[in-house]
Amino acid sequence: MIVSKKIVVSMLSLSACLPVVAQVKKTTTAGGGARTASAIPASLKTTQDSLSYAIGLSVANFYKQQNITNINTSLVVKAINDVNKKGKLLLDEQQANQCIVNYMQKAKAEKSAGTRKAGEEFLAANKNKPGIMTTASGLQYQVLKEGTGPKPGLTDKVKVHYHGTLIDGRVFDSSVDRGQPIELSVNGVIPGWTEALQLMPVGSKWKLFIPSNLAYGDQQAGALIAPGSTLIFDVELLDIVK
Repeated sequence: MIVSKKIVVSMLSLSACLPVVAQVKKTTTAGGGARTASAIPASLKTTQDSLSYAIGLSVANFYKQQNITNINTSLVVKAINDVNKKGKLLLDEQQANQCIVNYMQKAKAEKSAGTRKAGEEFLAANKNKPGIMTTASGLQYQVLKEGTGPKPGLTDKVKVHYHGTLIDGRVFDSSVDRGQPIELSVNGVIPGWTEALQLMPVGSKWKLFIPSNLAYGDQQAGALIAPGSTLIFDVELLDIVK
């Protein structure tokens, strides 16, 4: 749970940055009143029909998982037709990519706002406690045991024991609980770890208080680490692996 994640953005999400318009048509009832019905008949008569519907399901399910449901389906169809028929595109590829990225980043920031604020309040109070040190990046740490060995460099590999919790005390990952230390690259973990490890002499045990921007940011990381989470780690640097 301590390795950084990358965001993969699909090109199929062009419509995610566009406004919502419900796609229905009006039909007349026997009494002269109007009712709404689906504009597309619900039948799959050919293999091509099944493929087309399957593609729609795949796209819809992907964006539903991203909590994006306000998609203008008529513009999705228009974009597909414009590409297939070589029509005039409303956005070029670079604009489409940027639109998707902007939308996703905004949505994730809004979702994480409450958790991030709680973490900021926790860190603001925590920095005034005895023994808490704060670096220029905002990382906070407390020396539980000071080692006498060398400090690892950015490209070194180290052996560590760690115990990770949220600010409410819930444990999300622990090599200590598993009874097995791990080996990892200093430059292959979240930024808060990378910074702290280079400050720790071998033999040290520190408690780290890592703000969300030095952890997983606005990304979900496993079942317990919500977007915007501040993380707490007890880290013991056992050795630099040769």
